[in-house]
Amino acid sequence: MSQYKPNLEMYERERIVLESIKTNPNLHHNALLKFIVPEFMAKTTFEKTRDSLLEKEIITVQTKGNMKFYHPAENYEQKSQQHIERNTNNSFHDLKLQIKKLDADYRHKDVDEKIIIANFILRNLLETDNGFTISDSAKNPKKTLYRDEHLTIQQLIYQIFEMIRHDKDFEIIFPTIVSYLGIMMPKDSLNK
Repeated sequence: MSQYKPNLEMYERERIVLESIKTNPNLHHNALLKFIVPEFMAKTTFEKTRDSLLEKEIITVQTKGNMKFYHPAENYEQKSQQHIERNTNNSFHDLKLQIKKLDADYRHKDVDEKIIIANFILRNLLETDNGFTISDSAKNPKKTLYRDEHLTIQQLIYQIFEMIRHDKDFEIIFPTIVSYLGIMMPKDSLNK
């Protein structure tokens, strides 16, 4: 099972491309490519990184003649907040539907499927809760605007654990899931 860690190389590459675009706004695509490749990354890596930045709407592309110029997106903070909110809400509603369907199907799956599904849903519930927390913090740090959603997520997590508790394979599934969740939980700072 892979560890749940952010891809730091990807973020570093995105930072390099974004910084290069910001400090060199007059470089067209090929000039920017020559500026970054091969010193910082390969051509294919640059293109994937550029595509990722475009997809996330961190940068925009403007065509002048037959040349493409990249620029940091305007109002990125507002757009990113809207993006987080939209994705969080979509995830929230999708997870509610998945759990509703899972309630009937879970006991009929094999042990490995049960573990994979439970881990997937629990991780996504926690990520969705984080999305609501970030949205709350950005909008008003003194007020919980998504109180109902936080409570629903808490209830959905309970529902998943209830499914596991009442499963015939509980003694195998539960320790594995708790172990997996441990990589996402806060560590005891006194044990460092």
